[in-house]
Amino acid sequence: MIRSAEPDDIKAIAAIYNYYITDTVVSFEETPVAVDEMKVRVNKVLLAGFPWLVAVEGGDVIGYAYACQWNTRTAYKYSAEVSVYLSRAHVSKGWGTRLYDKLFEELKSGSVHTVIGGVALPNPASVALHEKFGMEKVAHYKEVGYKFGRWIDVGYWQKKISAG
Repeated sequence: MIRSAEPDDIKAIAAIYNYYITDTVVSFEETPVAVDEMKVRVNKVLLAGFPWLVAVEGGDVIGYAYACQWNTRTAYKYSAEVSVYLSRAHVSKGWGTRLYDKLFEELKSGSVHTVIGGVALPNPASVALHEKFGMEKVAHYKEVGYKFGRWIDVGYWQKKISAG
């Protein structure tokens, strides 16, 4: 099941994300996020009118996806950055696709014109997910992150989702 995030989901959301901080280069954060900080982040997204969705299986939150404003300057108000994270046990089982399906559906019904996704490279699974949704690579920044003793590239994919 996929639904909007609720206050009781925050601990699971933080746990999922913290794995990507401590064990991967997917996130460029280097310090785990406390549950209270994650609550602030989720609430900020929801208060801005963007969706934060969770995937639930057997009563447990196993992944999430959300959108947020691409940039804080007002002319960017119709562009949103999208992200998806899954628990380690639920990667490559179709949950990323289901979360993005629902997220894009909700964004299309709002005022978002363009969605943008950033990917630490290399990451074939994430690239494939974004391209599955018709997003095209529009940028490649070389060696812009440094984590775990190595330089990391970042690519950006985007797609226009409104007719306007």
